[in-house]
Amino acid sequence: MRKNTCGICKTIEKIKNNENPYFVKELQTGYVVIGDNQHFYGYSLFLCKECVSEIYELESAFRQKHLMEMSIVANAVKNAFGADKMNYECLGNGCSHIHWHLYPRRKGDLGEYGNNGKGPVWWLPPHILWSDETIPSKTELYKMKTKLRQELKTLLK
Repeated sequence: MRKNTCGICKTIEKIKNNENPYFVKELQTGYVVIGDNQHFYGYSLFLCKECVSEIYELESAFRQKHLMEMSIVANAVKNAFGADKMNYECLGNGCSHIHWHLYPRRKGDLGEYGNNGKGPVWWLPPHILWSDETIPSKTELYKMKTKLRQELKTLLK
């Protein structure tokens, strides 16, 4: 399809070449990765193995499996990182290859940008959400990946 220009396909290729330090685990329908920035500690992604724009474009059995796996990944993120609530995004406006942004949310995590600390993640200004200060260190990234792998192992039994 558009694998030469698709950002998610390029990320998956780096995973396959063992060049992506954020990679956590391969599942049947996708890849789990820790997000580059961690304003919402535990922010992770689930990248679909199929390069399509819309969920309805996936073959029925694959789609059902993908949605089930995505929900397991979200549960693992919640458990591993102590979220009060999970937010799910699969927008496709920037990169139309299906990928899920899984945001662990905690009470008051928007601070002054929320309505009593509540609201969607995009209420945060981009310079705060994607601040270099929220990039995990190699040590922290290792700890995060270990926690998430363990939780996935438990839930996938």
